[in-house]
Amino acid sequence: MNLPVFFTGMIISLGLIVAIGAQNAFVLRQGLRDEHVFEVCLACALSDAVLIAIGVTGFGTVATLLPWIEPAMRYGGAAFLVWYGARSMSSALRSTDALAADAVPAAGTRSSTLAACLAITWLNPHVYLDTVVLLGSISTQFDGARTSFAAGAVSASFLFFFALGYGARRLTPLFTSASSWRALEAFVALVMWTIALKLIVAA
Repeated sequence: MNLPVFFTGMIISLGLIVAIGAQNAFVLRQGLRDEHVFEVCLACALSDAVLIAIGVTGFGTVATLLPWIEPAMRYGGAAFLVWYGARSMSSALRSTDALAADAVPAAGTRSSTLAACLAITWLNPHVYLDTVVLLGSISTQFDGARTSFAAGAVSASFLFFFALGYGARRLTPLFTSASSWRALEAFVALVMWTIALKLIVAA
């Protein structure tokens, strides 16, 4: 294990994923609701690990060989984000829910939550840009130490998503009022719609 390269991969990966995006907003929401947090964090981290491995091992050229994949992912991802944002905005406008310390929030099913999480992750072209393309291309600078670079990048994903999911619970006191929860739902909706718009405009 080349530690300097390991930490380089970790730092670069953290720099890419800390920005608020559709995936991070979803993890934050699940953490605040305390709904399937472990499963959601694990799904996000494992997805990143797979994509980083693909990028580092050189399979980023698939997009070049199959040019229809990029636009299909772009418009499919945008459509999903528009739908999910609409659902969150509807909740923001109508919901009277609030988090209570002595009450367990009504949870969605594990399968539906994971399906939404995986869709937000795998239908977002930005995820491929950051992991497969960007990290994959940067890893070429560390010939002979790509495994260390990939290990650092993957470690960053696990560290970040679990910290975000479980750290969100510290914000629970801020969401004991229905208005705070509606504000979060509106924020999630705007994040989803903003990313969807960027995907369409960039086409």
